[in-house]
Amino acid sequence: MNPERIERLAAVYRDGLLNDVLPFWIRHGVDREHGGFLSCLDADGAVVDTDKAMWVQGRFTWLLATLYSEVEPRDEWLELATHGLEFIRTHGFDDDGRMWFHVTREGRPLRKRRYVFTECFAAMANAAYARATGEERAARDAVGLLQSVRRHLSTPGLIPPKTVTDTRPMKAIGPPMILMNVAQVLRAAIQYPGADQLITECMAELESDFVKPEERAVMENVGVDGALLDHFDGRLLNPGHAIEAAWFILEEARVRDGDPRLTSLGCAMLDWMWERGWDQEHGGVFYFRDLHGRPVTEYWHDMKFWWPQNETIIAALLAYELTGERRYEEMHRQVHDWAHDRFPDPVHGEWYGYLHRDGRVSVPLKGNLWKGPFHIPRMQLLCWQSLERMRGADSGRP
Repeated sequence: MNPERIERLAAVYRDGLLNDVLPFWIRHGVDREHGGFLSCLDADGAVVDTDKAMWVQGRFTWLLATLYSEVEPRDEWLELATHGLEFIRTHGFDDDGRMWFHVTREGRPLRKRRYVFTECFAAMANAAYARATGEERAARDAVGLLQSVRRHLSTPGLIPPKTVTDTRPMKAIGPPMILMNVAQVLRAAIQYPGADQLITECMAELESDFVKPEERAVMENVGVDGALLDHFDGRLLNPGHAIEAAWFILEEARVRDGDPRLTSLGCAMLDWMWERGWDQEHGGVFYFRDLHGRPVTEYWHDMKFWWPQNETIIAALLAYELTGERRYEEMHRQVHDWAHDRFPDPVHGEWYGYLHRDGRVSVPLKGNLWKGPFHIPRMQLLCWQSLERMRGADSGRP
């Protein structure tokens, strides 16, 4: 990648983060009356629903505290991170220690999900806040939440099963993925001593059970022993999810001084899911595919959601940073250009979240209970940092 393109792309990600996406959410998403953050926003930022997703509170708090530590210690960012964490602490938890997923504007509980992703993002938020402030409670809470997540995932019955598990026991890629990423965040933010071991265990499970070299695929669901299951759920591929797992591994390779085996594993996962996920006719990354090319049941299977594009942009750039291979530069160019030509709203700012297969906007929402200030600004931050590292290496700077 030539220096001019590195400079240009770094500016795109930096300015997109600091001058577009982050100001949009600070301007429209901060609830000054009841605390926390509103995420159900129309194209122009108007609030279309005042309910709050608790994982959005964790995600935005993590982002704000991370920017304070890694970009610039702006008082506004720290004040807003405090604002978010206070809402989590006041309204986030049920009496059993589990977190609510969906609450009213005032913080009254509406729904708790089987999954522990809300707890994972709250752990990340606390760790980032502890890094920014030195607050011991936040560091303790981050570790406590991670331990709670691990206990719930490993103890049968603590999380109600979705299916009759005795008939067809399965497991999903989500738990080892998110545990790995939470451990990475806690290691960087609070030097969590168990991080390296947990990350290694998660990578081993991903590689042994979900990565299928003989199929050139990364599975979304497998049997508890890693077996392929010839059913809709068992054949399901989620390219964006698998590519996100790939860049978690590539990031670990980078942290571990460019570990060649991890680099090879992450690149293989990216390669296979790019082959299966990239739409050769219209461009963009599909949401779902079938392992054997059969139909899938989810009606949004061929839509282009924002986040798979974000994760693929990160993965392709990291793969290029680690390997220098031109094919990853080209992969990054394709997905970056396709996404930036279609998702950003030039009128009101931020990105649309949901496109039809051909790239037309499906719904103009900028946020809901799932889309909030996370995947896009995380992509912008990480890609900006990757390009700065490349620029430093090219110029001989440390």
